Amino acid sequence: MAWVIGIDEAGYGPNLGPFVMTAVALRVPDDGAGDLWQRLAAAVRRDTDADDGRLLVADSKVVYSAARGLRQLESAVLAAHSPGDENGNLVLERYLEALYASSHPALRRERWYSGATALPVEVEATHCGEARARFAAACRQAGVTCGLVRGVVVCPEQFNAITEAARSKGAVLYHGLAELVRECWRIDGDEPLTFFIDKHGGRNTYFAMLQDAVPEGMVLAHHESAARSVYSAAGTRRPLSWTFQPRADAEHFSVALASMVSKYVREVLMGEFNRFWCEQVPGLKPTAGYPGDSRRFYDAIRPAAERLGIPEAALWRRK
Repeated sequence: MAWVIGIDEAGYGPNLGPFVMTAVALRVPDDGAGDLWQRLAAAVRRDTDADDGRLLVADSKVVYSAARGLRQLESAVLAAHSPGDENGNLVLERYLEALYASSHPALRRERWYSGATALPVEVEATHCGEARARFAAACRQAGVTCGLVRGVVVCPEQFNAITEAARSKGAVLYHGLAELVRECWRIDGDEPLTFFIDKHGGRNTYFAMLQDAVPEGMVLAHHESAARSVYSAAGTRRPLSWTFQPRADAEHFSVALASMVSKYVREVLMGEFNRFWCEQVPGLKPTAGYPGDSRRFYDAIRPAAERLGIPEAALWRRK
């Protein structure tokens, strides 16, 4: 058996709200993951037009939109991995404590965060339970285990601090990647870890970040280009390899699922963010936090933020 790990993020571009990055680790047979959409076809699909009751797993931008709502995104995310009890009862705080534990203490300090949101938000709990059972059955038949989901949440104050210290917004990506690589390194056993990571911006070199993240051995760069950057590690107790590529979520099931988990967590957190500020400013229209609308929202909440003693750096991302 071997581990195939996908990493992707949501919320890198907004001015408001958290940045979320997630790793999804799947344990697969020794012959490799192959096409996991095909192997798990009894429970999942990638075709957005063929809504036949199976879970849609694809780039989160395809699965979710404000107009379509959370249903398809939520169904797949909670079916694939959920720390709820046997009845599916779950609240956001418990979900984040299980999957985003390292970030949760900082998140608790955010005035808008309560963690009290009941999950699922839009999908019926019974539907989630049925979807989880179908996905688990398909995984058993294919010899696949969704063994680990871990993530990082970075709120604006930390986002600004990391960006300013490195003089680069990209440092936030490397912060998240390094933490998730170290987290996956802790997976028990000596089976190979193969990472597929969605590439961002124009950077083609990741050697230094990977070397800092790996607790032993030496990282080797095999290929670095706009299309693909490939690395492995020598002298480690288990084989390690990384491939960075644009649109990795279109090629790798694990990356698509990581993209969806990240988007789901950000959207549920933004639900709490908007509820808090709409209570402080009656009549305020919610925001997704992206440029174009974020300034309208921030200007509206600024007097309330000043009254509550919340500084600009804790709300507004400077880059």
